[in-house]
Amino acid sequence: MSDTASIDTHPRAAEIAALLVGAIDLHCHSGPAAMPRILDHHDALMDCAGAKFRALLYKDHFYLGSAHAALLEKLFPETGVKLYSGLVLNNASGGINPHAADHAIKLGAKIIWLPTLSAANHIAVQASGQAKTFPKTAQKMLDPVPLTALDGNGGVTDEVKRVLDLVAEADIILAGGHLSAHELALVFAEARARGVAKLLVNHPTYIVNCSDEDIRGLIALGAVMEHSICMFVPGRSYRFDSENLAHLIRLAGVENTILSSDLGITGGPRPVDGFRHVVGQLLDLQFSEAEIRALVGDNAARMLNLPSA
Repeated sequence: MSDTASIDTHPRAAEIAALLVGAIDLHCHSGPAAMPRILDHHDALMDCAGAKFRALLYKDHFYLGSAHAALLEKLFPETGVKLYSGLVLNNASGGINPHAADHAIKLGAKIIWLPTLSAANHIAVQASGQAKTFPKTAQKMLDPVPLTALDGNGGVTDEVKRVLDLVAEADIILAGGHLSAHELALVFAEARARGVAKLLVNHPTYIVNCSDEDIRGLIALGAVMEHSICMFVPGRSYRFDSENLAHLIRLAGVENTILSSDLGITGGPRPVDGFRHVVGQLLDLQFSEAEIRALVGDNAARMLNLPSA
């Protein structure tokens, strides 16, 4: 499917719809949020219900969304969509704060992200001009205090180690956020040694700036690559073509790759529409139905301890 093709007129629209039954979005940026969003958590739920998704996970850079998820799932049980969220360890949560991580886990968080907007790497990449399209908040926030997972000797900090132990005990996902590829390799090696079973690398080729060799090394540590659909479909965040997506999937292997929307931002499609676009691309790239179902649903289900569809 070309970047300009309409998902509604795609010759395989019915096949695309069937392949999305049971899909999971691990990276939905719906609102309310400090950043402008094109839909709220309820809208995102209803879109997923209409497409017969299995689960949806809300992500916000500033707050834990687990309470929203629990209430919406209770209010709309007829949708059949499981709702989840987690916490990003940015400045708003006290940085790499084990107490905040512990509270999030006790409230049902399924994922803890290491710093994103507050990561020293994110701040440096933005200052270099490499992330010009990254969304801004509607109002000016306090300047971030740069966060790193490493101490002055280049080792993983004690605070990070405490968070890793909490994640391991809860058997939830540890996501790399916007740490650099170098930091991720060290943190994920420590995480694996401490019993963390679910390691997720967010958009490895954007801000994190992983090389192919970095990706191979992280896969060897047991990590899964999460590629953001928003970067492969029409919209303000578009960066990579279909062939690049195919390369990244084959590099890590289908079994080690998850496609999540990272959508909800202004200037982009709604998350479920993003999934429709990318499934059309995968079909055009000759990925099999079983491979597509793994990429958009089954691999994420494994991370959430859900049964395969």
